[in-house]
This record gives sequence, structure tokens and C-alpha cells, in this order.
Amino acid sequence: MALIRSVFQDELDGVSQSLVDLTQMVSASISKATTAILSADLKLAEEVIATDDHIDTFQHELDARIIDIIARQQPVASDLRALVTALRMSADLERMGDMSHHVAKIARLRHPGGAVPAELHPMFQAMGTAAEKIATKTGVVIATRDTVMSLEVERDDDEMDKLHRQLIGTLVDPSWKHGVESAIDLTLLGRYYERFADHAVSVSRRVYFLVTGTFA
Repeated sequence: MALIRSVFQDELDGVSQSLVDLTQMVSASISKATTAILSADLKLAEEVIATDDHIDTFQHELDARIIDIIARQQPVASDLRALVTALRMSADLERMGDMSHHVAKIARLRHPGGAVPAELHPMFQAMGTAAEKIATKTGVVIATRDTVMSLEVERDDDEMDKLHRQLIGTLVDPSWKHGVESAIDLTLLGRYYERFADHAVSVSRRVYFLVTGTFA
């Protein structure tokens, strides 16, 4: 029985590591997407778009592995909760990859021009930095199950929400001079970054629930 339990624990640890690997993928993806959108780098945008297929495949294979573990091991109590929570976290992480993909698609759409006016570069750079920080911290939360840090992710998201509100304020200001098409692009971009962070918060909340049995 001890050997069986040891093998099962190794499988659980493998699932946790795969979730950490996913956070690293999406963190790198949003970082590259931000560079692509700000520098009108078509090659980098295409790389982000292609990487999203890899993220999707990785997530699908992880989910299949989790379902297989549940079917074979028939876990109960905290073990079952860990595996079901992992399924939900992998879906959030995959959606984070999708947000990076969407950012990169706008960079590709507007190439060789730039989608972001020069005066808004600092704001979008800040959004990209915040998104990468949140994703990286989420990976640490998954690896360590640190409930204090899991709550920090939600506070970090407040900074992203603040930037998003500032962006919307800029776009609806009567002095906006870049036209409707640009305003639509920027509205979408802001939404993608905001949703990226929201999914990270969802993952961190699930870790908090996994550890404490209560919702943050």
C-alpha cells in the first residue's frame, strides 16, 4: 500500500509541476506578445500565435492525464479535490495563453504599422509587466501552495484594473485623435490584458481553496 501511495503521490506532484510549467509558458507568451505589439514585430507575433497551439496541446494532454489518474486511482477527499481543482486551473491557464494569442493577432493585423500610439506605450508596457508578474507569482503559488501569496495575486490584479480604467478614460476623452479603428484595437488589447490577470486570480483562488477548503 505504501508503494501504491508513493506512485500516486508522484503522479500528483507531476500534475502540479505541469501546472507550474503552464504558468511559465503563458508568462513568456504575454511578455513576447507585449514586445510584439509595442515594436510591431511580426516575427515575434507569429511566434506567440504558434506557441498558443503548443499551450493548447499541453493543456489537453494534462487534462487527459488528470482524468486517467482519477479513473485509475479513484481518489477521495483532499486528493480528489486536488485533481478536480487542477482541471479547473489548467483551463484558466489555457485561457491566459489565448489572451496572449489575441494580443499577438492584433500586432499581426496592423503590421507593418503599430497598433499602439507612441504616447500609450508606457501604459501598455506597464500592463505587460503587470501581467508577467502576476503569471510568475501564480506559478509560485501553485508550486508552494502559499495562501498568503495567493491573496497577493488578487491585490496585484488591482494594479492591472487601475491601468485598464486609465486606458478607457483615455479612449473616451474628447481629445482622442487616433480615430475609431485605433480605439477599438486598444479597447480589445486592454480587455485581453485585464482578462489575462483575472484568470491568474482565479487560479490563485483555487489554490487557496485547495489548501484551506474555503473560498478567498
